[in-house]
Amino acid sequence: MGALIGLLLMAPLLALFYLGSQAAGLPLVPLDFFDQLVPLIPGELITFVIDIMVNAIIGLGYGQDVDTIAKTIEQAMGFAFVLGLGVVTGALFFAFVPASKRPSYITGTIVGVALGAIFAAISLSNNFYDTSATLAALWVIALFTAWGVALSWIYTDLADLPTPAEQPDATDMPEANVRQINRREFLVRVGGATATLTVVGAGLGLALREEDGAPTVAQADQAAAPNATAEAAAEVDPNALPNANAAVQPAPGMRPEYTPVEDHYRIDIASRPIEIDLATWTLPFTGMIAQDRAFTMDELREMNSLDQYITMQCISNRLGGNLISTTKWTGVPVRDVLEMLEIEEGGAWMLIDGGDNFFEYVSIEQCMNDERIMFTYDFDGEPLPERNGFPLRIYIPERYGMKQPKWITGIEIVEEDERGYWVRRSWSADAIMQTTSVVDTVANNDMYRGEDGTVYVPVGGYAISSTRGISKVEVRIDDGEWTETQLRDPISDKTWVFWRYDYPFQEGEHTFEVRCYEADGTLQPTDEQGVRPDGATGIHSASANLMANEGMMPDEETAS
Repeated sequence: MGALIGLLLMAPLLALFYLGSQAAGLPLVPLDFFDQLVPLIPGELITFVIDIMVNAIIGLGYGQDVDTIAKTIEQAMGFAFVLGLGVVTGALFFAFVPASKRPSYITGTIVGVALGAIFAAISLSNNFYDTSATLAALWVIALFTAWGVALSWIYTDLADLPTPAEQPDATDMPEANVRQINRREFLVRVGGATATLTVVGAGLGLALREEDGAPTVAQADQAAAPNATAEAAAEVDPNALPNANAAVQPAPGMRPEYTPVEDHYRIDIASRPIEIDLATWTLPFTGMIAQDRAFTMDELREMNSLDQYITMQCISNRLGGNLISTTKWTGVPVRDVLEMLEIEEGGAWMLIDGGDNFFEYVSIEQCMNDERIMFTYDFDGEPLPERNGFPLRIYIPERYGMKQPKWITGIEIVEEDERGYWVRRSWSADAIMQTTSVVDTVANNDMYRGEDGTVYVPVGGYAISSTRGISKVEVRIDDGEWTETQLRDPISDKTWVFWRYDYPFQEGEHTFEVRCYEADGTLQPTDEQGVRPDGATGIHSASANLMANEGMMPDEETAS
């Protein structure tokens, strides 16, 4: 019984927390709790759960939305944990508080205040909020206190009510008496009331919900360069990209060559984007330097900026997966910032902390020798979206995203690399991006007749080697000979390369495989390897059943 009451009361409590977070930026306790719990879980267990979750998402046919669905699952787990806590607490309360003593509201109040204080401390240590710490703490404690009082009240009333079997027959009661409800009817009423509160609270929260991603108006005003806004970046004009005049066109059905900012993948350890107030944010440097120094965003933007078109990929991206995106990054070279510091002898690494409790070590020598390494504050000419690291993240060529902190809140100059967040959890120490190639589309519905009368099916995909370049891509059909494809000029030397092969149509089921070579002629790794610990490798393939359709093969169409 206690478990059921705990569940019935915790549901509207969670709905109210959600409403408060959307309406006034107050703590969302379930997600704060989840974010504090994850770093305490052994790395092997985390990666095991991640593998199961991603495999399930892909198996259900939602592989193109892995990052979004995975975050939704993480958030659901946070709510489930706190909901389960309510069930356990309710069960213990009913089990150990003697019914004969009729617990006063003081008992429930103590339980509620205790839980509220614990969760308030968790929330305040985990996130940045729009409200003051005092108001945030009072909000959490007040709601849990109300939950505890309600628990005592229901427990007391239930003790005074008969079970359905014990309830006297209404015909035996004096007509003047009001019929007394039994426990079952009381629980039905409680359930109805809590369900109503839950639906109303959650519904209002959803109505007020802002899309995760763009900075708030205040953040945009503080972060944007002159004449820039963060309302929404204009749609990318393909004609404005550096490879606009490339002769080879992407095969129909390819993913976008340039990723809309709102679609840029997001993988991190936070259950939701971190909220940082730029009005109080600085980039502080401490540790082995002669004098601590902090930079404001205005100071960073006043330095010489660098624009780079970059394809970034998550180390947990499967071959052909969606955890890869291309956009224009803008920021300041890290070495320009480091040159303004007086680093003490022996200071060799930056320990970079993110607002999501993520941390990583970055070599100072590497930064001083490579101006491409930069503190990034813009995507596609606009302030970083909140979901992608607002207000500042770092870019390091050749590395997967797991080595590149977002939501940077502080940097300490230290002597040694003591292994970053994911390295301590058995992922690659270097995280060098693997050279891979992918079959993205077999465009059976876009076949055409060439000038020679042959019908062709466009096949396309991409190859990537980070900044090492791609010199050649080859395809193989049905275990035949490897055949060289056409390469489209890339957007930059840091982005993927799109390839295209126009396959002479043959009806039936066919398998297309692809491999690529780096600029120096090195063949990509062909041995099949999973994502852990160094990133996925192997020969990617796609199968398609090609069927003749005269309506798709106009006589006059020529190859494009």
